[in-house]
Amino acid sequence: MVNEGPNQEERDDTPAPESALQADPSVSVHPSVSINPSVSVHPSSSAHPSALAQPSGLAHPSSSGPEDLSVIKVSRRRWAVVLVFSCYSMCNAFQWIQYGSINNIFMHFYGVSAFAIDWLSMCYMLTYIPLLLPVAWLLEKFGLRTIALTGSALNCLGAWVKLGSLKPHLFPVTVVGQVICSVAQVFILGMPSRIASVWFGANEVSTACSVAVFGNQLGIAIGFLVPPVLVPNVEDRDKLAYHISIMFYIIGGVATLLLILVFIGLNAGAFYALSTLLNRMVIWHYPGEEVNAGRIGLTIVIAGMLGAVISGIWLDRSKTYKETTLVVYIMTLVGMVVYTFTLNLGHLWVVFITAGTMGFFMTGYLPLGFEFAAELTYPESEGISSGLLNISAQVFGIIFTISQGQIIDNYGTKPGNIFLCLFLTLGAALTAFIKPDLRRQKANKETPENKLQEEEEESNTSKVPTAVSEDHL
Repeated sequence: MVNEGPNQEERDDTPAPESALQADPSVSVHPSVSINPSVSVHPSSSAHPSALAQPSGLAHPSSSGPEDLSVIKVSRRRWAVVLVFSCYSMCNAFQWIQYGSINNIFMHFYGVSAFAIDWLSMCYMLTYIPLLLPVAWLLEKFGLRTIALTGSALNCLGAWVKLGSLKPHLFPVTVVGQVICSVAQVFILGMPSRIASVWFGANEVSTACSVAVFGNQLGIAIGFLVPPVLVPNVEDRDKLAYHISIMFYIIGGVATLLLILVFIGLNAGAFYALSTLLNRMVIWHYPGEEVNAGRIGLTIVIAGMLGAVISGIWLDRSKTYKETTLVVYIMTLVGMVVYTFTLNLGHLWVVFITAGTMGFFMTGYLPLGFEFAAELTYPESEGISSGLLNISAQVFGIIFTISQGQIIDNYGTKPGNIFLCLFLTLGAALTAFIKPDLRRQKANKETPENKLQEEEEESNTSKVPTAVSEDHL
């Protein structure tokens, strides 16, 4: 990962004469001072979302008024930063779902129960709960670079540990590797909102957050598509070990490559349960369709990626946080209901359509939740708000996965999905009662840059009546 803030080459390092400052208030009074946008001038404050420094009286203590402003430009490297983060977030997300997408095959290879394989997914949710606060503290103490390096290193280590589990009796080794990857996830999940806040201007934060979440969802999509193709359902365990090793070597190589790149510098609980149990639900109604089960998962996440990007762009343009969040939540519920009652119709193409529609809204809700929480909790750290959302998702993910899995095993897929629909209904109802106190947007309007613009507009407006009055006279 690169440094938290853009470097100084974007700034104007040539001091301007004082007369020029008075003539042009947009010129920085002390342009040679380096200010990291992730650190506020006042230590008790969090990073300002619009990346504008507070006025400082160090350079010219006697100066006052709008001239005493220092404006920080956004770096041209900001999109590269988001791209690199998205890549290793994608790698980590792939490792989360790679077991669940071919649940029955790993059950046969390791000779364990479906519940044991489910725990390879749920360990991601379980480890997040106790580690959230320590990692959030590390993020505030040491910054994005340290957190990014640690998360990527753990992700790489976990991928290589799994290569030592290519024998049927080595299931505990693959558990250890998965737990290491789950610890890496704690460092990764809280970063999208923080990266968007530190590196992007006020008019781009939602889009940047959506792009950052995009990588995680892309990893899940690949995790649904690739494992069923690389690891066929065969009885010979030696052949299974060979195919599994190919998958593990690929992900290990990708994780290592992403770690090198980082060193160079460059509704959620329901979704988790649905993703973990998707293979079991599809196989229940369509035996032998492991590959199509993976493709259905791919369809859900690809549609969700599109929904996430569209919702981020829409938020940046409309700023209708509560309205958009509520509409998407309700549409998620509608999509889940339709999916529930079409899964057993016997037509896979219908399942593809309904699952894709549900995924468009369910996954598209993720960046909305991150950004809405950041608005409501400002000026608290975006890492804390994202972390609290994620810890809630992990808790409900574990509860929903266990509960829905037991319901499916005992009563079938429809009661299991209805169980999720009930909780989505409750979530939509609670969302409707949230007061849309957009604190971060209010703070953006009070920034020095916006105040200057408002003063200029007021000045121009005040001149118009005078001209009209003279013409009238």
